[in-house]
Amino acid sequence: MDARLDFNSSEILQKFVKHLNSAATAIPKGTLPLATQNLVLTRASQINGCAVCVDMHTKDAEQAGETSVRLNLVAAWRDAKVFTDPERAALELAEQGTRIADAAGGVTDEAWANAARHYDADQLAALVCTIAMINTYNRLNVICRNLGGDYQPGQWG
Repeated sequence: MDARLDFNSSEILQKFVKHLNSAATAIPKGTLPLATQNLVLTRASQINGCAVCVDMHTKDAEQAGETSVRLNLVAAWRDAKVFTDPERAALELAEQGTRIADAAGGVTDEAWANAARHYDADQLAALVCTIAMINTYNRLNVICRNLGGDYQPGQWG
């Protein structure tokens, strides 16, 4: 299977990704715990079937000290005892925010209230922006059929 579009030869894609990366810098570093960010990025990417992002975010998470046990259980986080209550709230919000089309009402009030119990307004904003950003990256990669597997930790900065 080959990619449909070569990001390196498309000025439009390069410009779009440059602006997307710039928008991502609006999320202040340290607002959310790095482990939570990595779990959310990985889970949304799993749901969307984005091999590029699953590859990237699991490798970056491992480099940041995440355990293989937790990374292997992200897809089944509801039935795993290795995640904290705040992480579970973030994963639920990420799942519902990723599966908007699957749920008639989008993100439930219950999921939002649970996240709000664990995160302040700035952290919630960072979480929402992280979920929106990864879903955009996932869609770019899946539509263009970019392939995962060769990412080196820290490759994209």
